[in-house]
Amino acid sequence: MNTSPRFPLRAGALAILLGSTAFLTAAAHADEPDIDQVQAHCDAVVKSVEDAGFSDKVAVTCEDGKAIISSDTYPDHELMTGIVGTNEQVPVPAKEYDAPIPLKPELGDTPQTRDAALGVAVNGVPIFDYTGGGEMSQDDLAHYQAQHDTFQTQQLDVCGGHAGRGDDYHYHMKPRCMIEQMHNAGDDAILGWAFDGFPIYGDKNPDGTVIAKGVLDVCNGQADDNYGYRYQTSEEAPYIVQCLMGKVDDLKDLPRTAPLTNAATGQGSNPGNPPNGGVENLVFTQDEGGSRSMDYRYDGEDYYIRYSPSDQADCYNFESRTVTNDGKVETGEFCR
Repeated sequence: MNTSPRFPLRAGALAILLGSTAFLTAAAHADEPDIDQVQAHCDAVVKSVEDAGFSDKVAVTCEDGKAIISSDTYPDHELMTGIVGTNEQVPVPAKEYDAPIPLKPELGDTPQTRDAALGVAVNGVPIFDYTGGGEMSQDDLAHYQAQHDTFQTQQLDVCGGHAGRGDDYHYHMKPRCMIEQMHNAGDDAILGWAFDGFPIYGDKNPDGTVIAKGVLDVCNGQADDNYGYRYQTSEEAPYIVQCLMGKVDDLKDLPRTAPLTNAATGQGSNPGNPPNGGVENLVFTQDEGGSRSMDYRYDGEDYYIRYSPSDQADCYNFESRTVTNDGKVETGEFCR
């Protein structure tokens, strides 16, 4: 893993071009505050992953003004158990998920939203807003959407996450199971980073004090002495980062996990449809060889989605019997 930041010294390059030692000295001193700030932010991102104990699975590389947090998005904790409102999707390791964290974050004037991840946890798992109903408008941010609340509609597992349309595991609220694994768990521990560069903390202020009602803004954040701004998790909706208060160059450039592709046809896999009323006894199991199985009951019948690694890299052999497909047993090889 490479955690050594690499920043091009523009002032030095200009000095060579101009052949001026005086210019080099002046420019270097002028850039020092920015360089120091970028370096400190890089160090903070690296430290947050290392102190939490996830650096064996999560890599952090700093360059071009960003810290790239790289992972397969697949956490080493219990998954999917307890879900009732299943979308009949299963978590499959992602391929080179690279989450960019700006190293010189700057607050903007307008909250930004997207129908995908808004940040990433220190264990490499993407963080979404609390809803499962697509991208929110500016009006949506100010009004609680009970019908799209993934927690209230029982779409989340006991750890605060589930598998989405891309068969990608992600969190929609406080990552409880991840926090239990963190070596530095506590109010002052950073849980993750939003894609605007600001950190995410837990339900309390970093000093352990309770966050007064009404302090958190529409994105579930507040001012921070160290970083200028920070996000918090909360027991009540929106539970976690709801939008981005910082500036982002282009939301469309942020990472998104695509659905699996059928190896035989080259087509993307079809999405599952949540069974009416939800399912019972959903349990997700896995073994060290990479075989996984999600088993559940619906209307007195047993259903399942199972897969194991195939001979081709980043591909898996699936067998499933789902409510979406009327209980028909289907098999096939699907790839990232």
